[in-house]
Amino acid sequence: MRETGPGAPNQTDLSACDREPIHLLGGIQPFGFLLAISPDWEIRRASANAAEWTGIAPEALIGTEARDILDGEAVHEIRSRLQMLMGTAHVESLFGLHAFPGRAPVDVAVHMAADGFVLEFERHAPEDAGAAAAVRDAIGRLQNIADYPALCRSVTRHLRALSGFDRVMMYRFDEDGSGEVVAEAARAGLGSFLGQRFPASDIPRQARALYERNTIRVIADATALPVPIVPALDASGLPLDLSMSVGRAVSPVHLEYLRNMGVAASLSVSILRQGRLWGLLACHNLKPCTLSLAKRSAIDFLGQMLSWLLESREREAGRAAERVAYETHARLADALLSRGSGLAGLADHLAPLRAQMEADGLALCLGGRVTADGDVPSQEALHSLITLLETRSEGRVLAMDSLGAIHPPAIAFAAIGSGMLAVPLPRSPRDWILFFRKEAARKVTWAGRPAKALEPSADGLRLSPRKSFEAWEETVRGRSVPWGLTETTLAESLRVTLLEVALRLADRAERAFHAAQDRQELLIAELNHRVRNILSLTRGIVAQSRGGADSVAEFSRIVSQRIQALSRAHDQINDGSGESVSLRSMILREAEAYLGVSRERLIIEGGDVTVEPGAVATLALVLHEMITNAAKYGALLGSHGLIRITIGRDALGALVLDWTESGGPPVQAPSRRGFGSTIIERTIPHELNGTADLDYRPDGLVARFTLPAQHLRDGTGEGTPQPLPAAAPAASGAGLPDTVLLVEDNLIIALETEDLLMNLGARSVETAASAEGAFRLLQELRPDLAILDFNLGRGNSVPVAERLQAMGVPFVFATGYGEASFISDAMENVPVLQKPFEADSLLAAFARLGTPTTARP
Repeated sequence: MRETGPGAPNQTDLSACDREPIHLLGGIQPFGFLLAISPDWEIRRASANAAEWTGIAPEALIGTEARDILDGEAVHEIRSRLQMLMGTAHVESLFGLHAFPGRAPVDVAVHMAADGFVLEFERHAPEDAGAAAAVRDAIGRLQNIADYPALCRSVTRHLRALSGFDRVMMYRFDEDGSGEVVAEAARAGLGSFLGQRFPASDIPRQARALYERNTIRVIADATALPVPIVPALDASGLPLDLSMSVGRAVSPVHLEYLRNMGVAASLSVSILRQGRLWGLLACHNLKPCTLSLAKRSAIDFLGQMLSWLLESREREAGRAAERVAYETHARLADALLSRGSGLAGLADHLAPLRAQMEADGLALCLGGRVTADGDVPSQEALHSLITLLETRSEGRVLAMDSLGAIHPPAIAFAAIGSGMLAVPLPRSPRDWILFFRKEAARKVTWAGRPAKALEPSADGLRLSPRKSFEAWEETVRGRSVPWGLTETTLAESLRVTLLEVALRLADRAERAFHAAQDRQELLIAELNHRVRNILSLTRGIVAQSRGGADSVAEFSRIVSQRIQALSRAHDQINDGSGESVSLRSMILREAEAYLGVSRERLIIEGGDVTVEPGAVATLALVLHEMITNAAKYGALLGSHGLIRITIGRDALGALVLDWTESGGPPVQAPSRRGFGSTIIERTIPHELNGTADLDYRPDGLVARFTLPAQHLRDGTGEGTPQPLPAAAPAASGAGLPDTVLLVEDNLIIALETEDLLMNLGARSVETAASAEGAFRLLQELRPDLAILDFNLGRGNSVPVAERLQAMGVPFVFATGYGEASFISDAMENVPVLQKPFEADSLLAAFARLGTPTTARP
């Protein structure tokens, strides 16, 4: 046992371990074999054991077309996985694939590489097909465990049962890179590492980085020789990057470490928090053990779900702490602001702040004076700490659990202040709130002495893995209980709250004056603008209404009705707090006076739209005149007439409002144009740049009004129209046709293609996973364009293609096969997209069809 503290001597520099290129070892483990393939499917590299799996020597494979040695169905499946991998650092898996004609099925792992992609093959184990179901059951149980230690123990038990390994440990990293075994499940007779720590040098920096990218690592046999990659270097003199490889060879130093530990096989699963390495699930076996790809994939999923579960619970705890902090800090801010005492009023709130941070002492250093609560260092010591903070903080919260390590004078008061959390106050010169924690001397049990020996090697001295893992204790002094994420988050929240208080106190009078002045100027300007507009509009209504009145009473009634229509529109804008107004509600409110309880005489069809405030008054006047004319001369004159209004959007998102009257008296075009007719026919074109077309048919008036999209607002986002699907294709240069039929049996590829089509301008993508689903859709719609995945599992899309040909709908095929021999003579001119495809190839295929492909602005 040893005793350490801030004054302990430095240990050997371990940075050499961090520089070992463990992703460029030039080989794989012998339980599988590897092919590295270029984007055009030429084999560039192969592992030296390729002949055992393919019957072809690796040297003979180099330069060969991969499609010449792989089964056609296998090529199709691999292409589909590559489509999913486009631009991602991820690994896709295929199980039970008949990759090589005449040979046993294999499992395949696929990942992208800088110059193509990599395929790794290994034995297929059909007996492990149930591993995924076992993991789902385990996850269901884990979600119901609220206690953190019980959750960790349960995870290790489930993983040991699933893997069959002799020992499974849950390993959590500390901030210094070392880690502690927090849970363990082991077979009887083995010693225990539970509660013991492993030094940071056991897992070098580059290994941690790989664990964040490639979340599962298997070592099937620590004594096995690696299988080299042929050729070792490419034309540029670089080895193959195996960062995402599932069977990557193992560093000799790590293999020696495992053998010293008595471990013959291992499996490590990353536990991530916000994308960073939080811990590991480490599995050890005393004999070599090869787990199938299916079982490893299930275990990897278990690790991902555990990461999500731990992170979710941490977020819940953090949110609870933030809620408490928000309430506490809100009350503090209210108290400081209401009393007008400023930050000096903090002295009355020190005890609750100290309790919230679980601190042993708190010192408020404000304006050269110190107010304390609990145990704090002396005034002289506090002044020296403030001098230190001025050189380090830059206005940020600082947390340290070993103050003496960076400020040697603090060793003298470690008993009351080994840990310090410093919150800067927004004053000049800088003031502080300092939280202190006492020294918490503790014994740490290491799994073997953490220091490593230096040994000579061909490259000079190297750090040798330790050979003993017997428990070794040391007493750690000069440290407090560390400040956790919760405390630092609360401290930052307190800093922001006090900053807000200071700003509000300093600027309250000035901001109030400027705010009042600005409000006054704005109100005056708005009042002037509105009064002028209202006066001008009223004058115009009065002047233009004279010609349609036969008496003063009639003139008064017409003017009153038109002004009332404007008032109703104004009320609707105010009801929506100045926001846009529902067109449907405008129509109903305007018609209410004429219809009474006979609402069934007005039929409104189509979806509703909302009208921008600037267009509401104009549209309200037009609706008023249309309703008034219907009541005086048209469908509402009698008791049986109907008005049918259809609300729609055209391909550019403009409003299309169709007005059809029926059941009223015979209609004829007016012999003269009064002001009402002028409002109907000219205001929308003149003021809103729309159109107004009226057809006075004998059996009833038919009208169509259009309103450009800039006068409309969708509920999904201001000023972003979402037009309804149009029946006809968009004009050339306006984007893809409106409606595209996509037949694709792979959900992920279907979602990717949908996004691609929508980004290129399609307004609607209807998706089917089978020919039957496509036929159901074609009973209800006629698409403008179709993309058909040729292979649909048990069938193909030829029947759908034949139906589309009969309908006159253009289409393209998409396939994962390497050639288009399946195309019949009747479809020889149909473009074929090879998977994986991107926007350029999609646009090129559409261009062959003569389909407009200019993206929408």
